[in-house]
Amino acid sequence: MNEESKVKSLIEAPLSELGYSVVSVIYHPNSKDGPKLEVTIDRDEPISLNQIVEVSEKISAILDEDDPFPGAYTLDVSSLGAEKPVAVDKLPSYIGSYLNLHLSHPYKGENILEGELVAIKDGTLTLKLKLKGRAKDIEIPLKDVDRARLAIKF
Repeated sequence: MNEESKVKSLIEAPLSELGYSVVSVIYHPNSKDGPKLEVTIDRDEPISLNQIVEVSEKISAILDEDDPFPGAYTLDVSSLGAEKPVAVDKLPSYIGSYLNLHLSHPYKGENILEGELVAIKDGTLTLKLKLKGRAKDIEIPLKDVDRARLAIKF
């Protein structure tokens, strides 16, 4: 087991208890600012800066007891961000969220749509779009959604 895998195994259960999943653990021994350990976390709800601090402190305490890296390094904890990918099978958890959808079969010539996820029922997704300044609900077969991510509404 390499050091990154060891760190992941050490922190997964405690972070899971807090409601987070560990997306990645990457150690950069030769970073320009010195060695750095990057940990990326996720959960269904948005993650605030205060929560990043809380998770950083939890990871730091765990690594103080069983640290697989020699010497000093910087711990960098981050989330997937405001436009994180969303697994298509988890879309029902994101009803009410503003999403960017990539479609395998275009809707009226468009295979990328952004809007608010209104509902998912009987294999059909309802998305509220702004078309020519007006809100319009459209329906798309859920099977036509290739990829999804959260989007920022301007």
